[in-house]
Amino acid sequence: MNEEGTQRTAIVTGGTRGIGRGISELLKERGYVVAAGYAGNDAAAEKFTAETGIPAYKWDVGNFEACEQSIAQIKADLGTPTVIVNNAGITRDGTLKRMTPDMWHEVINVNLTSVYNMSKNVWGGMLEEQFGRIVNISSVNGQAGQYGQVNYCAAKAGVIGMTKAMAQEGARNGITVNAVAPGYVDTDMVAAVPEAVLEKIVQSVPVGRLGDPLEIARAVWFLCREDSQFVTGSTISVNGGQHMY
Repeated sequence: MNEEGTQRTAIVTGGTRGIGRGISELLKERGYVVAAGYAGNDAAAEKFTAETGIPAYKWDVGNFEACEQSIAQIKADLGTPTVIVNNAGITRDGTLKRMTPDMWHEVINVNLTSVYNMSKNVWGGMLEEQFGRIVNISSVNGQAGQYGQVNYCAAKAGVIGMTKAMAQEGARNGITVNAVAPGYVDTDMVAAVPEAVLEKIVQSVPVGRLGDPLEIARAVWFLCREDSQFVTGSTISVNGGQHMY
């Protein structure tokens, strides 16, 4: 049971590492039954499950049928999922001049199309339950833009637009849809940024440091709560003051 006395099954895509791991662990701590999705790193997923006790399911979030099948399996194993955190994401950085069609399509598929794939496949169950919480992970770069990330920024900005439209469709049926837009967080993805570039990024953050995955997770948990039902169509920025508007 969660803190509000109900049994809720949550799916966190990209849920075994980085921000996703922080979200998975916090939701479990708060009493949710959690399934963590991952794409390819079996060793990391096995280690994650051993350390947390959270089951990990492998599928391609960019593939509609794979999402459909995995959600059905999770439902059979853990119960109807009524909380979905669309966190899975990748980068394929490069300036527009150097960006290939494959670089564009891979990022759009994993970071944006996946939100449709997952949400579409849980929407019917949420309507039946007259309850749902969908939280989409966007990015400060989807709000402010970033040099060399045309594909990533387009996807993450698209997530915000989808969030607003889906929120309007679900509002009268107990389904809220919100987004969280993290800034630069201490994860493997950010660690891959060249040191000199990362140093400049940190200097641009008013609080003077990278974020912690748990700081993003706390915002997600707030939006997943049953008593947050009046918050929908919103984007919560958690970026240390790097971008304000």
